[in-house]
Amino acid sequence: MMIKVEAYVREDKFEDVKAALNAIGVNGLTVSQVMGCGIQRGYKEIVRGMQVDMQMQPKIKFEIVVSSEEWEVKTIEAIEKAAYTGEPGDGKIFTYEIRHAQKIRTKETGYDAIQATE
Repeated sequence: MMIKVEAYVREDKFEDVKAALNAIGVNGLTVSQVMGCGIQRGYKEIVRGMQVDMQMQPKIKFEIVVSSEEWEVKTIEAIEKAAYTGEPGDGKIFTYEIRHAQKIRTKETGYDAIQATE
């Protein structure tokens, strides 16, 4: 079974999370800069002397496809440890079962499509 791990973390935790994933041997990942809000619904900021409600928080989205439930657990633990501050806004982690994967160039499918090749 292939599993996609999707994590939304603080921007300032990008390097820490990337290093943690590298340390456990994660081969590939996709990273995007995104905006969103969670339960806290943003924050308040002073702009030109006036308090303004900022609804959307900048976050970093990590997308990682792993080959087993064991790797799912290892990946989640690495992200949790690296991204944790204990404050609201640390982020979220979601996992999804992948039904199909295909490498376009070689037409490899399933597990072979997510493995490193020459």
